[in-house]
Amino acid sequence: MADAGRHPNITLHTLSEVTGVSGYVGNFTINIVKRARHVDETSCTSCGECAKVCPVVFPDEFNMGLSSRRAIYIPFPQAVPSAYAINMNECMGRGCSKCLDVCDKKCIDFHMSDQEIQVKAGSIVVATGLEPYDPTQMDEYGYTRFENVVTSLEFERLVNAGGPTQGTLIRPKDRKHPSSVGFIQCVGSRSKRKGGTYCSNICCMNTIKSTLVLKEHDPDMEIKVFYIDIRAFGKGFEDLYNRSRQLGVKYVRGLPGMVEELENGDMRVAVENTVSGKVEFHDMDLLVLSIGVKPASGTQKLQEMLGLQLTSDGFYLEAHPKLQPVDAATRGIFYAGCAEGPKDIKESVTQGSAAAARAIRLMHKGLITTEPITSMIMEQHCKSCGKCVEVCPYGAITMDAKKKSPAKVNSAACAGCGTCAAECAFGAIVMNHFTDNQILSQVDVMLTENASEKVLTFACNWCSYAGADYAGVSRLQYPSNVRLIRTMCSGRVDEKFIWHAFEKGAPVVLVSGCHIGDCHYINANHWTEKRIDKVRKKMEKKGIRPERLQLSWISAAEGVRFARVMTDMEKLRKGVTAEEIMATQKLLQKDQKETVPS
Repeated sequence: MADAGRHPNITLHTLSEVTGVSGYVGNFTINIVKRARHVDETSCTSCGECAKVCPVVFPDEFNMGLSSRRAIYIPFPQAVPSAYAINMNECMGRGCSKCLDVCDKKCIDFHMSDQEIQVKAGSIVVATGLEPYDPTQMDEYGYTRFENVVTSLEFERLVNAGGPTQGTLIRPKDRKHPSSVGFIQCVGSRSKRKGGTYCSNICCMNTIKSTLVLKEHDPDMEIKVFYIDIRAFGKGFEDLYNRSRQLGVKYVRGLPGMVEELENGDMRVAVENTVSGKVEFHDMDLLVLSIGVKPASGTQKLQEMLGLQLTSDGFYLEAHPKLQPVDAATRGIFYAGCAEGPKDIKESVTQGSAAAARAIRLMHKGLITTEPITSMIMEQHCKSCGKCVEVCPYGAITMDAKKKSPAKVNSAACAGCGTCAAECAFGAIVMNHFTDNQILSQVDVMLTENASEKVLTFACNWCSYAGADYAGVSRLQYPSNVRLIRTMCSGRVDEKFIWHAFEKGAPVVLVSGCHIGDCHYINANHWTEKRIDKVRKKMEKKGIRPERLQLSWISAAEGVRFARVMTDMEKLRKGVTAEEIMATQKLLQKDQKETVPS
């Protein structure tokens, strides 16, 4: 961080929050609110005289509440910039002014206000980090009831030389040095009841490292680790695990079911040892909960700003897990660190370097090359109704309403969702590579033979189509008569595609895309929902069962859901009779003849 702060081409906006992002690759506009520090960071020399006289005391967040800080403080050692900040929610302000009186540089300003900053950028790297799991939700381990139960982060501060005890390990309740320490793994991880169902990646090796540190300082200390299984898959990690066992650390396979406090403050743990098959009781002076990690609190808010996707675990979803592991589905946005999933330091550094390289590769030419999958306006057919301008989630289509001139498409801003083409009532928009004729031809081919036995599905490229791929990779079984037509977005599925499928004898039609709020194209699937509702109402008026048209949201990570939806669609297909299909075909063919001018 210090190197980044000194770099001439890097600007750090501390105490800042991103409030809005607009634009497209090569031309992003980021709105930032820089919170008032109430200390001039350019003048502050970090002498610390202000903190010495401050009468307000609060728990120190950096030391996990194990020590205290003042209302004017430096958040953590080696913070950038190396300047104090005042928390005005805690400060007594002008009623005290002791810090103001002792500051020789006169850099304290109680009237400093927040600033709004606008930054132009060609690409964005999302590195939102992570948050530790709050173990108060799993009170069976007594974290809220017993002082001698601490989290792995609190333990780290206790054994750190720069921590509140200068590296001396003590029990919080009586300040005694513990002779025995127990670690409980997977607190908040790999659990269907509380926390995340995923593995937090770093917990096992963090515990092994902690046991080695304890053994180095106190070789006679009794250490026990209660675990499901040890995941030591990194380079040299298995050697560290074996070394920990050789030093006498006892690994008990099984998670405790009960923790109670004894009269002397020791913790008694009841655990079923899955190796011996017996219930065992272990007494320890100090119990450490190896807590997992979860996505940063602002993940969803930023996801909505940037039009990104999330996995079922709440982390960001990459464009492709193998070929584009640091790319977002939205062009020009990349992931680094734990934004995309739990990682250790080595993996975070690797992904950060990869994200920087991807951004450089995109920007170094000075010009952005766009994908050919963009919309094109046929001006001779455009009626200047403005519907395309309304539905475009990127603002890529513009039109002069006063002059009633044809709409225009900014190819650099167009992401290729195709919603405009589906909503245009005059056929004035052509979606390159996903034209009406191309998609209608696919429908014709798929329903040429045995149409009544097919489940026709329009699948969004980024979510439901990828979910189908994930179902296949996972070897999940679903009906073999499903026929997928890929579109870049469910918003591209025109009303006429659905009518054409029913006219060709499709018993059922499924339109599938990203979950509401997770659309790759920001909010294009909202228009899909409105369009499907409109078609269903028309079906009901025509005497066609609306249930034959289904809409389902399936993400790229939901292979199981994809297989289940396809199984349900097959059950629905079997309930559609041949007579019902023929009646629908005749009705639609009749309507088509009546609408075609003679």
